[in-house]
Amino acid sequence: MLMRASMLAVLFSGVMSAQDTTTSMRDYLAPEKANRNVFEDPKGASPEFDGVKVSVGGDFALQFQSLDHSTEAPSLGTVGTTTTPNTLQVMGSDFNLPTANLDVNAYLAKGVKMHLRTYLSARHHNEAWVKGGYIQIDDLDFIKEGFAANIMKHARVKVGMDEINYGDYHFRRSDNAETINNPFVGNFIMDNFSTEAFGEGYLFYNNFIGMLGVSNGKLNQTAVKGTNWNSPSVYAKLGYDKQISEDLRVRLTGSFIQTNGLSTGGYLYNSDRAGGRYYYVLLTQNDLMGTNNYATGRFNPGFKKMQAFQVNPFVKYQGLEFFGAYEYVTGNKASGLTERATDGDYTQLAAELLYRFGNKEQFYLGGRYNSISGQDDDVSAEREINRFNIAGGWFMTKNILAKVEYVNQKYNNDPVWGATSALRGGKFNGLMFEATIGF
Repeated sequence: MLMRASMLAVLFSGVMSAQDTTTSMRDYLAPEKANRNVFEDPKGASPEFDGVKVSVGGDFALQFQSLDHSTEAPSLGTVGTTTTPNTLQVMGSDFNLPTANLDVNAYLAKGVKMHLRTYLSARHHNEAWVKGGYIQIDDLDFIKEGFAANIMKHARVKVGMDEINYGDYHFRRSDNAETINNPFVGNFIMDNFSTEAFGEGYLFYNNFIGMLGVSNGKLNQTAVKGTNWNSPSVYAKLGYDKQISEDLRVRLTGSFIQTNGLSTGGYLYNSDRAGGRYYYVLLTQNDLMGTNNYATGRFNPGFKKMQAFQVNPFVKYQGLEFFGAYEYVTGNKASGLTERATDGDYTQLAAELLYRFGNKEQFYLGGRYNSISGQDDDVSAEREINRFNIAGGWFMTKNILAKVEYVNQKYNNDPVWGATSALRGGKFNGLMFEATIGF
């Protein structure tokens, strides 16, 4: 395999081991095969605390891309200020930039955990930079032993500057190099993922989960107001998750978010600064390359002051697994602090069907359908994007996954994309190979 990756893995005070009646730090923070269908961290009795424990882990991902693209646009304009007709970039078959993450996880007190992730290499940032982190509190024994124990048996508090818990898909998506939980290569077309300063309160009771959160709506943090219209965002989730029998698990959640600012609150579909997983598709000779144009293959409606809700069913029966998403978002595509006369709306649909097999379910085959449709406002034409994926994978070990995917994505042929945009009637398709390590 043409993949070379090395990383310092240091245990400062030892890695916590899984226990029969308690959850541990490694149980649900380690990106490995056993955690592929873990959503919120499981709520259980906290491990006993006998001193600070820290574990260092990481993720690596390497892709081989073989994609073609085409467009039905009648004209792509000219190259720069010349009279030479503009054309699509010529795509070949080769490796993409390898990506890497560094994770630091700490057990700071009984029921108190910390997580910090750094992107060591990403499509948008080739240099190392911190994605974010959080602290999670499942017990209040650090105040006084047994303090509010009957409440904390069902409750959790989580605060930080990290991804907010809107929808269920962000638990399954590729997070830069952490791709071991994603059976496919790409993320959703409208990739609902945002890192913001947040606080979340949880309640777990009889297989039900409830969550209420608030964030400041900002991707980049500053206390300087200037002419900005800053306003917090509020979001919530309600769900049911039960292992009905040894063979059958059923989960259903609904999520809602309200963003309120015109200069903040527009990041829900535009915050993955790691970059899209399909490199350089539908770019022309006039388009910037490299880290300057990192969101190819995705779509951001660009709304401010928006409301969005998402419904996610998940069913696993033996080796058969289904995950779905229905998402509706409405908001104003404001320019600066100037709002449009009417709001717009978009609908996203997604369905994944997998079959996992082998004596340890180390192999899988599956397909995904993903589509978006909607309008920027009441007078704009409709945009449509459809994507279909077929994928297969092999967990060589619980920490090593190799996968192959065929992807086909199409855009409707309408001037709404722009007079000389390659997205007008655009299409890309082909094969993606990805190898990933997570520990």
